[in-house]
Amino acid sequence: MMIHALLAMVLVVGLPLLGLVLAGQPIQPFLEFPPQTRVVHQPPFSWPLFVGLMLLIALTVGPIVLRIARLRTSVPARPKTLCAFPWWGWVGVGLTIGSWVLAWTRFPWFAALQPHTFTPLWLGYILSVNAWTLRRTGHCLMLRLPRLFLALFPASAAFWWTFEYLNRFVQNWYYVGSQSLTAGQYFVQATLPFSTVLPAVLSTMALLASVPGLTAGMDRLPPFRLPKPRWVGAGVLMTASAGLMGIGIWPHVLFPLIWVAPLLLITVLQILQGKETIFSRLEQGNLTLLWLAAVAALVCGFWWELWNSKSLAHWEYAIPFVHRFQLFEMPLLGYAGYLPFGLECLAVTQWLFPDPYREIMTILSRTGGLISARAGPDTAVHRRVS
Repeated sequence: MMIHALLAMVLVVGLPLLGLVLAGQPIQPFLEFPPQTRVVHQPPFSWPLFVGLMLLIALTVGPIVLRIARLRTSVPARPKTLCAFPWWGWVGVGLTIGSWVLAWTRFPWFAALQPHTFTPLWLGYILSVNAWTLRRTGHCLMLRLPRLFLALFPASAAFWWTFEYLNRFVQNWYYVGSQSLTAGQYFVQATLPFSTVLPAVLSTMALLASVPGLTAGMDRLPPFRLPKPRWVGAGVLMTASAGLMGIGIWPHVLFPLIWVAPLLLITVLQILQGKETIFSRLEQGNLTLLWLAAVAALVCGFWWELWNSKSLAHWEYAIPFVHRFQLFEMPLLGYAGYLPFGLECLAVTQWLFPDPYREIMTILSRTGGLISARAGPDTAVHRRVS
């Protein structure tokens, strides 16, 4: 495990730098901290590429949405309430609303704390979502697996810092209001909100699993099996490695790979070890887990972008070819990036916490998902929990 983790980090960190060297570009501007220099200048909007990407997204996601819409009427209704909304859930609601108000206003007495509203916003969100899940199902991630839940926060910070590093090569987003911070201040102030990403996505995933109609038919798809997993894994490993190196050479073209390459690396290393991956259940035609993860990240993405839009310290985007029709700061097609990001949240959780991950599957199955608590690449057991 440690060897593969180190290998993954070496590839993620080293290959983009190698790409810069091969492209004859200096490395230093891409490694400055805090990041201030805008080295990559994005090309303008392109209608052909915008339409082409929109069609690709529609062809990928559309059939899934249509299948759910066709089958959701046959899903039996679940009881709406299994227990009372807990007191700490109301604390979360109050924290979210209060932090939202403070984030979008500019009270003079709050000026010193104005840049720090993002973390309490998301702590309130996480508490609220877990409370809502508990009310609907009688279970929630925070109470069922408290040690894992707490461990997700530091893991999340390290996880998102990886994307911050990769973004230096494509520079698709940048932060406003951080120019006066020292390196230490920037690290601390960024790490705290980064730590809420995984808990928020996984908690949202558990809540969405309590809505059976959201995953109707996702466990009855045609099976998909790799003919020679290890050979395919080796090929994907080379492809992902070439892509990571390529973002240092052609950032305008290969920028979507920062959302795909880390997921491929994690999955390939698991395949080469003969271990279960988040894609293993596709062998039984079960897409439920992947769909829930993707939708959960998209839901969180909406709130990330909404709360970011009028905050004092916030981020803005510079995305090649498709930067138009913004919803908050994010260009409309940029929201598609949250779909693979949800898979990465799930994959890194499984990779870092394989045993607690199975307990997460138990929680999801009890909240109404179609996911077995015990399933591996060779002995997957799938059942519908009504």
